[in-house]
Amino acid sequence: MRREVIGMKASTIWPRALASRAGSLKRVKARRARAAGDEGFTLVEILVVITIIGLIMGLVGPRVLNYLSESKAKAAAIQIQSLESALDLYYLDLGRYPTTAEGLTALVQRPGGTVGWNGPYLKNNSVPSDPWGRPYKYRSPSDHGAYEIVSFGAQGQEGNANIRSWELR
Repeated sequence: MRREVIGMKASTIWPRALASRAGSLKRVKARRARAAGDEGFTLVEILVVITIIGLIMGLVGPRVLNYLSESKAKAAAIQIQSLESALDLYYLDLGRYPTTAEGLTALVQRPGGTVGWNGPYLKNNSVPSDPWGRPYKYRSPSDHGAYEIVSFGAQGQEGNANIRSWELR
């Protein structure tokens, strides 16, 4: 190339040098573009990530579900205590607790033939359902006191997982 440069005029040397440099820049940019298009994850990498996520969910999932069931049981206990407070107000006004036949609706609707009822004793004028969407069971009189309120829990039937008012006292 030196020999060519010596015999050529300056006006012909610069355009060739610029052209060759521009061509090499185009080649470099093309290589970079091809390399950028090839970037991504391999199947093995994706499978490793999915396996790790599965292991984490296998360890964390049961704990989260356990906390959820515990929080519903705590919410049921708090609702039962609130119903007990309303029943105590009812007792102060009428001198007795509602009968099993009258049920918890006596806290929001005047039972027939009662004098001294100053209700409703519950907010929103309705008896709440337990956190599982079922009505509370009310019995009066009861083997465990003047009354009992029971939520059958997630099972929905009598068993060990029930939340009972006399166990909360």
